[in-house]
Amino acid sequence: MHDSIALLTERLRSAGITDVISVEPVTGGLAATAGIAQRSDGGSIFVKAFAAPSGDAFAAEAEGLEALRALAGVVTPEVLLAGSDVLVLSVLMRRPDSEEFWEQLAHALARLHTNTSHPRFGWHRDNWLGRRRQVNTWEPDGFEFFAQHRLLRWLDEPRVEAALSPADRSALENLCARLPELLPDKPACLTHGDLWAQNVLSSADGQPALIDPAVSYMWAEVDLAHLWTTGPPPEARVFFDRYAELTSLDRDWRLRMPILQLRQHLAVIAQFDDDWGAADAVRTTLAPFRRIAPN
Repeated sequence: MHDSIALLTERLRSAGITDVISVEPVTGGLAATAGIAQRSDGGSIFVKAFAAPSGDAFAAEAEGLEALRALAGVVTPEVLLAGSDVLVLSVLMRRPDSEEFWEQLAHALARLHTNTSHPRFGWHRDNWLGRRRQVNTWEPDGFEFFAQHRLLRWLDEPRVEAALSPADRSALENLCARLPELLPDKPACLTHGDLWAQNVLSSADGQPALIDPAVSYMWAEVDLAHLWTTGPPPEARVFFDRYAELTSLDRDWRLRMPILQLRQHLAVIAQFDDDWGAADAVRTTLAPFRRIAPN
């Protein structure tokens, strides 16, 4: 904990923010060190840093926050500073444990996904999912984009190479070839890109607010899958029912969630020694796509 406080304090000081009197670390994120800094004027700021240099990761994250707010009216924290080694944001609140809050989020996410259609899949720059680059090369075809830049892209990562057998890799390639049979052909829209419950907070007036985006124009159900499969709290059940109504989801949407979530599982395997069951989940999803060897 002391190392975290020292890191964040030093990064703030190097960025010219010298009136910090204390830093309280916060938990929840998996890739970065973060905390709430109290300033001498009584105000507070959120600060986030990586132990090693982060390149353009924070600039890309700041741009994603601003895009969600400007293009879709999503509540996000104000970006106060986005440097090469520190990100400073306004402070948000913990989300309330209420169904009303999650119903509000359903409306906000439905607006995001239905009001930001785009003719191509991708983004004008690569950004970051945790500490790994998210490739956003423009593609006109969603199946090709998802296969190449959201699934197969991870196979060369050392931890993924170690976790998946040749049969697993072959099954993933087989699944990618069959994506047009497995998923509906839907348009691209602006997506948050890393939407799990830890990235849902609240504004001071109780509105749902989103943090830590990895934005791109992609299928809306990629956001839905990440939230669906990462253990949202019980009160979030109303979110899925209301979102399905607002976006006219078909009855089979739940069946697609494991395939869409492969992208996130592979990203977790690539970055962490403890993958929290991600490799097992990948193998389970890939099981029907294994080719049976001839006798």
